[in-house]
Amino acid sequence: MRIAVLTGGGDVPGLNPAIKALTYRAVDAGHEIIGFRRGWAGPLYYNPDDPEGSQRWIMALDKINTRRIDREGGTFLHTSRTNPSKIAVKHAPPHLQEKLLAEHDEGEIVDLTEYVLKTLEALEIDVLVPIGGEDTLGYGARIHREGFPIVSIPKTMDNDVFGTDYCIGFSTAITRSVTFIHQLRTSIGSHERLGVIELFGRHSGETALISSYLAGVDRTLICEVPFDVEKLAVLLEKDKRSNPSNYAIVVVSEGARSIGGEVVEWGEPDAYGHRKLGGIGMWISDQLKQLTGENTVYQQLGYLMRSGSPDSLDLMVAVNYANMAMDLIEEGIFGRMVALRDGQYTSVVADTPLLGIKQVDVSQLYDVEAYRPRIRHVYRKPMFLY
Repeated sequence: MRIAVLTGGGDVPGLNPAIKALTYRAVDAGHEIIGFRRGWAGPLYYNPDDPEGSQRWIMALDKINTRRIDREGGTFLHTSRTNPSKIAVKHAPPHLQEKLLAEHDEGEIVDLTEYVLKTLEALEIDVLVPIGGEDTLGYGARIHREGFPIVSIPKTMDNDVFGTDYCIGFSTAITRSVTFIHQLRTSIGSHERLGVIELFGRHSGETALISSYLAGVDRTLICEVPFDVEKLAVLLEKDKRSNPSNYAIVVVSEGARSIGGEVVEWGEPDAYGHRKLGGIGMWISDQLKQLTGENTVYQQLGYLMRSGSPDSLDLMVAVNYANMAMDLIEEGIFGRMVALRDGQYTSVVADTPLLGIKQVDVSQLYDVEAYRPRIRHVYRKPMFLY
């Protein structure tokens, strides 16, 4: 077979180990494997009539060029947030511009899935393995509905892909966050301030919840529960007074919002309709300073959470997901997403990420009055407390 793999959306540690495991397994079984570069932009921008001029969008994978990539974070295939089903004509691949401009205005949004399928056919791809979050995998499910074989692998540092208990990148993001929270204690404590630490998390507060739980911070604001900043100020003042080192910390999901307020977004929507998030922590920091008279420290961890090499858990899951994907491919089972459910490796239908939104179980895991994790009994709860 000829197998293709791509990585889309945000980078996370664990992508490279998955690519390497796929490559080694495929090569050992006598298959050919190629990587599309820059996510779904690869099969969209590749020009089958100009293979020589399209090499920046594709690369052959083998045991030599993937030998060391598992030791590094990110994705050596690169990534993008390209959505071939929603492309402005002016941003369409150059080799399609003339035809599209003859039929559409340059600002019109068009669906170029037909051209992606033509690329896959021209390259004689037998099966495609997209690795990504809800958006990347959602478009992969679209490709499968069009009749093309796929097996997908979930990744997101927010651990919010519906249908799986675990996504590649989550463990490392938690590990990084806990480490940086503890390191920030030195500055926040030295200056006896209120610390506001903002973490990634668009729709799910799980990253903030688990990081706070493990780092033992004072208060936590998650996407799922709107907060009252005046109440938060009172709680943090109390926390600060009761701390012998005279400081307090609140961890905030970037998708959190105040009661009656809006999520802080900025910039133009991307190909999947998402604007940039980030800045709620700065607003909270300013509000706390005005309400309490205390000096504050605001730190947005952002990309530090997804930087560097994967931890052991992300290595293990990435390699196992890749091997399970190859199991499905060699058994001729397509239209599936590999997953972890109830502590066991399994697979679900490829469009499962589109069937719901995975969020924190607030009633079981969060104290809405105290703004902090409330995890008293873990018996029979999932390992990752979603």
